[in-house]
Amino acid sequence: MSDHRSNGSGNGPGNPGKADNANPENAKPEKGVSRRSFIKGAGVAVSAVTMLREGLLSPTAAAADAKVAGPGAIAMTLKINGQAHKITAEPRLTLLDALRNNLDITGAKKVCDRATCGACTVLMDGKAIYACTLLAIDAQGHDLQTIEGLSAEGALHPIEAAFVDHDAQQCGFCTPGFVMAAKSFLDAHPQPTREQVTKGFGGNFCRCGTYVGVREAVLDAAGRMRGGRA
Repeated sequence: MSDHRSNGSGNGPGNPGKADNANPENAKPEKGVSRRSFIKGAGVAVSAVTMLREGLLSPTAAAADAKVAGPGAIAMTLKINGQAHKITAEPRLTLLDALRNNLDITGAKKVCDRATCGACTVLMDGKAIYACTLLAIDAQGHDLQTIEGLSAEGALHPIEAAFVDHDAQQCGFCTPGFVMAAKSFLDAHPQPTREQVTKGFGGNFCRCGTYVGVREAVLDAAGRMRGGRA
């Protein structure tokens, strides 16, 4: 025989006709707002009021300050290699397409178009960037330099000369990107180690595999730029 015993509260297996109020899963939710819910709600409300007062939660103000361009063509001015260039294009135009298609400055190459190969590398305010993923409209107000502006009065820049001397190119399609990346790198690291050079060019790919020549060229160019061999 089974021994059905009560738990002393009139509930449980010994009294199956009544609801098991001792079990939280079977208890009916109380009406009204609990203390925990009230505190949480009050905290959110106070935070929202504070943010509104401080202007941190004001979509109207944010919308008023936002500048909308397009969707049609707009006028832009790009400072490239020390000269101002005016173009009219849609805001979605990338800097790379503006250089190549609108201004016929074709040194930067369009290869991956995904900011992975480095063939489109140019300098913006002295730092190497991928021109394929920067909008031309966002490049306004910055100093841009392409490989066309690297040479002075027709003479090869020390980096370019070193690339030639060390045969650091084959098809040459990636070379402008490597040269501009080298310019930014050597400006920041005038006396680089071989290890620094290897790590410093992880964002530039050469499908021909001329990495050995590139490393030697960059190390040689560092000496030339410091006043060594011309």
